[in-house]
Amino acid sequence: MPDLLLELRSEEIPARMQRKAAGDLRKMLTDGLVEAGLTYEAAREYWTPRRLTLDIRGLTARSKDVSEEIKGPSTSAPEQAIQGFLRKAGLASIAEAHVHSDPKKGDFYVAHISKPGRAAEKIIAELVPGIIRNFPWPKSMRWGPASAKPGSLRWVRPLQSILCTFGPETEEPVVVDFEIDGIRSGNVTYGHRFHAPDAITVRRFDDYVSKLEAAKVVLDADRRKEIILADARNLAFANGLDLVEDDGLLEEVSGLVEWPVVLMGEFEEAFLAIPAEVIRLTIRANQKCFVTRPQGVDDALSNRFILTANIEAKDGGKEIAHGNGKVVRARLSDALYFWTTDQGDLPDLDQLEASAEKFGLDLKKPLDQRMARLDHLAVTFHAKLGTQGERVERIARLAEELAPIVGADPALAHRAAVLAKADLTTEVVGEFPELQGAIGRKYALLQGEHASVAAAIEEHYKPQGPSDRVPSDPVSITVALADKLDTLAGFWAIDEKPTGSKDPYALRRAALGVVRIILENRIRLSLGVAIAATVASALAAYERFGEGVESRGVVTMLDSRIREYKGASQLLSEAGLISRLLKGGLANANSETFGSADQEREFFDGQRMMELEASLSPFVADLVAFFHDRLKVYLRDQGARHDLIDAVITPQSDDLLQIVRRVEALGSFLDTEDGKNLLAGTKRAANILAAEEKKKTAVAETVEPALFREDTEKLLFAAVNQAEKQAGEAIQNDDFSGALLALSVLREPVDSFFEHVLVNDEDLSVRANRLALLARIRAATGQVADFSKIAG
Repeated sequence: MPDLLLELRSEEIPARMQRKAAGDLRKMLTDGLVEAGLTYEAAREYWTPRRLTLDIRGLTARSKDVSEEIKGPSTSAPEQAIQGFLRKAGLASIAEAHVHSDPKKGDFYVAHISKPGRAAEKIIAELVPGIIRNFPWPKSMRWGPASAKPGSLRWVRPLQSILCTFGPETEEPVVVDFEIDGIRSGNVTYGHRFHAPDAITVRRFDDYVSKLEAAKVVLDADRRKEIILADARNLAFANGLDLVEDDGLLEEVSGLVEWPVVLMGEFEEAFLAIPAEVIRLTIRANQKCFVTRPQGVDDALSNRFILTANIEAKDGGKEIAHGNGKVVRARLSDALYFWTTDQGDLPDLDQLEASAEKFGLDLKKPLDQRMARLDHLAVTFHAKLGTQGERVERIARLAEELAPIVGADPALAHRAAVLAKADLTTEVVGEFPELQGAIGRKYALLQGEHASVAAAIEEHYKPQGPSDRVPSDPVSITVALADKLDTLAGFWAIDEKPTGSKDPYALRRAALGVVRIILENRIRLSLGVAIAATVASALAAYERFGEGVESRGVVTMLDSRIREYKGASQLLSEAGLISRLLKGGLANANSETFGSADQEREFFDGQRMMELEASLSPFVADLVAFFHDRLKVYLRDQGARHDLIDAVITPQSDDLLQIVRRVEALGSFLDTEDGKNLLAGTKRAANILAAEEKKKTAVAETVEPALFREDTEKLLFAAVNQAEKQAGEAIQNDDFSGALLALSVLREPVDSFFEHVLVNDEDLSVRANRLALLARIRAATGQVADFSKIAG
């Protein structure tokens, strides 16, 4: 079977685009070959900074002959229908069609189409130019004199040559001949730009790889990565150091070189006073180099770094390492300036006193100054959600109220929330945005903050993805939850929800973060009440910041009510409304819980609280439903059955940990024989009941024992009463396994009932009573899950 070798050689392709581009080339060409009627045994893509290569093995030499019949209209059809048939079939006239007869449909036209197979070379020669012209580069360019002409070739960088050979191993391969914008395909490529710039003639993939290797080009990107990593480790070890490995940087560097040569550079030890994260990012971002650390030391770096050259220099790379060292020293000088500047007083310190008083900040501390400046400058978070300062106010209030539930110190949670965004105005974060949080933690420790406060400043952003670490310190958990809940409630209130694949504010990630934090730390928290508390925090911030925020976030959502509550924020705090929301929900936050003060009654009489709750309920329900979607994704990734998740979750389910415990208990129970049999009987009861309800058959409101005619009815009724009571008590204690065990006693009475009793008795009152008994079964088991949604 013939093999195909294709190489597209150009100027240097950006490293970040190479892997995807090679995959796109493989998919586009193999899809086109298959669509044209060819098959292949294997295909693999390769890439270097200057070439995309495709090796396709076992490609059929010719497509198969194709014969097909295209059924047309009746012979008596109007001319318009006949002309449409001719166009579809590709016939010049109706005389080229055949007439077939059908006893029922009469005579109709049929086109017999025969398409002879085509040589693979012709198919390839037609496909490749189209692929090149329509290649999905994120960015592309035109070049040379031809670039002035409309429709000229575009490529990521100037395309220089195309190699395309085709043939079996036992014969001399042929060049698949085609041309695109003056570049004609051939069997010639070129090696390393400096070490081997002369033309190389190749036949097929095996000698192509070996000749490139001789010409100082390692074609396989994964092999280049292995070379770089192994040589970097060995060079570091030889100098008494350990390499700080970085998979992302390794991938990028392997895309910058065709012939990797690993060297070591150095900088002055004085720069080690800069935090390790800053040094690493400076060297990584600007010079694409790896840092090293003393052997056996995890929290410190050395003044040596590893670089990867693309050339074997005559001096062994000394000048290359020296040149890189000069650039690194210049970059670290900048970083040192940023670091030291952040430790000094701000020049506008005298303008920050109002903000400092608002947040209880100590302007003798650098990080406190930065937070005061963030508020003073009114840095916008979102046009409809206010400034970062207003947002910090909301998060701090909410964190203080969430802290007791999580087990954190409320004062520490409040302090951590106030400082959480302070490093956004630091010089280091301005240069390296990816260090936000991490630098805040360092600055917090330098100014003597509690270790939990410092940790929360860094960890409140986590988790930032499904594989990211979840915070475990109670203060970090509290601030992370408050931050994400405020984000979600705010964007929900201004109707900026995710739609389809679009999620510009990463709200799905934020919701999944809340889910993971709650579940992986085993926290009992009512999401509905927490969302309501988030709204209460926003109302409190509304009064604190005055009229300027009345059109923002959840305040807008409650616009029809908000003016009634203006001035109430002090009471929100003093009377502990948020605490009551967390403990008992909005329904309990009425006048009776607040004492007898006339002013409190004025703002919080029962009627007004019910109105507020009515405004808030749809909002809370919609956001809780969004959390349910994220929870389902999380649990399915953990291997949970989708039907069990659906059976447990209801619109009212807002305790995520309880949902998970129900799913786990239900899964274990259904693996037992009792579970399987109870599921069958319960589903039967539910199906009968649903069918009768659909037909509007009368169902008694309560079960009347006097209407029982069979002993099995009495036994089932007694069993349901017992199981319902015991299961309810177990659920109150969060013992879902115990609840299912209590329900398992229904197995035999349910089986016996269906074996001896006809539910749809001729006596309508007996029938209604028996349907009511089935409804009791559904209600009893429904305390744990909706068994009708479980497969099996």
